[in-house]
Amino acid sequence: MEMEHLDLLRDVDDEYGRKRFILGIDGLSRSGKTTIVRNLSHHLNKENRPYHIFHLDDHIVERKRRYDTGFEEWYEYFQLQWDVEWLAEHFFRNLNDSEHILLPFYQGQLDTHENRTIQLPKNGLIIIEGVFIQRKEWRNFFDKVLYLDCPRTTRFDRESLKTQQNITKFKNRYWKAEDYYINQYNPEVMADHVIRS
Repeated sequence: MEMEHLDLLRDVDDEYGRKRFILGIDGLSRSGKTTIVRNLSHHLNKENRPYHIFHLDDHIVERKRRYDTGFEEWYEYFQLQWDVEWLAEHFFRNLNDSEHILLPFYQGQLDTHENRTIQLPKNGLIIIEGVFIQRKEWRNFFDKVLYLDCPRTTRFDRESLKTQQNITKFKNRYWKAEDYYINQYNPEVMADHVIRS
């Protein structure tokens, strides 16, 4: 694991173990969030430290609620991809005190949801990774947020060749939503830690 990842864990050590600690891993698409989480998970397992990881993309809504809605594509991606208010009330708000949490997990091939009950560690680290997690509805639920800063050209190069061919979708949906997030929320400044990835 890179030294900066270990530094991040050391920064939460003062509170870790006495209560749940909610750590957000923020970053735009293909910025390296999954890699960071995998590295953190490996280190936590080695130290036998209790934790749970949530991937916000597991909790997106059905296609009809985020495509062809009449709104601009970037707005669909930023505002409609998740039920933002529902997650704030039924997920984020319950992370500190609940023993378990009931969440809908999106089933991509079926475009449906499966409800699952997740047992939370009594004292431990809760890691939540996803795009746009420092939006106003969610930011205050985190104890700390790490932001992965990665150039758009690098992130685009990490996409598959097939995905890269649909450049119009990137321009109209993803990149406009990313620009909105950066301009409205300034996630690099808002974050407690920044890693260049």
